[in-house]
Amino acid sequence: MEDTRIYLNPTYFIDSDSPSIREHASSLVGSSGGNIEKAVKLFYAVRDGIRYNPYRTSVVRNVYRASFIFGQGDGYCVQKAILLAALSRAAGVPCRLRFATVRNHLVTRRLREVMKTDLFVFHGYNEFFIDEKWVKATPAFNLSLCEKFGVLPLEFDGRSDSIFHTYDTAGRLHMEYIHDYGHFDDFPFDLMVEEFKKYYAHLIPFIGEERPGEPGDFEREAGEENRS
Repeated sequence: MEDTRIYLNPTYFIDSDSPSIREHASSLVGSSGGNIEKAVKLFYAVRDGIRYNPYRTSVVRNVYRASFIFGQGDGYCVQKAILLAALSRAAGVPCRLRFATVRNHLVTRRLREVMKTDLFVFHGYNEFFIDEKWVKATPAFNLSLCEKFGVLPLEFDGRSDSIFHTYDTAGRLHMEYIHDYGHFDDFPFDLMVEEFKKYYAHLIPFIGEERPGEPGDFEREAGEENRS
């Protein structure tokens, strides 16, 4: 039997012992009794409270700490998953990270031009340990972004896996899972950087800055393309 207690421990990236993380987790779960109720509240808080922004992708180590992400207020899938893991551990619900490579068929024109591919390497999501089993949860896309793209928002009930839909609301291909990296008790930063260098070498000079300029507004782009 796996010792799930390690998924309650704070780490460098999942800094669930940070005062800001602990206070926010407490304010979100309130007097919720069970782990299902806590996990669901935390999932929706991160899904919709932290806007998805792929232009936050970086190979700078410190921007992947949960407390940094919380203060930043937006982030891409990996950052949102790290924050959710930290809030969950602070609330006493075992949570770990999982990573996959996905093919995303719905991206904005600008993001496609920047990435030069629709392959999203090291897509991050979560697994909660609830009622003696691991349950997947994907907090990446906030509700307002899904509405602009015509994508069904991912719901989470704490009992069933919540992963990306294959098709959008119009029947177009949305997401394909290509490769599974497995699960981790902390964010494998060095492994992610290695994979980024393989697939996104052209981006490294731009995402390696400590504090890049305005990162871009992915949701605004989606809205503008949808209107046009």
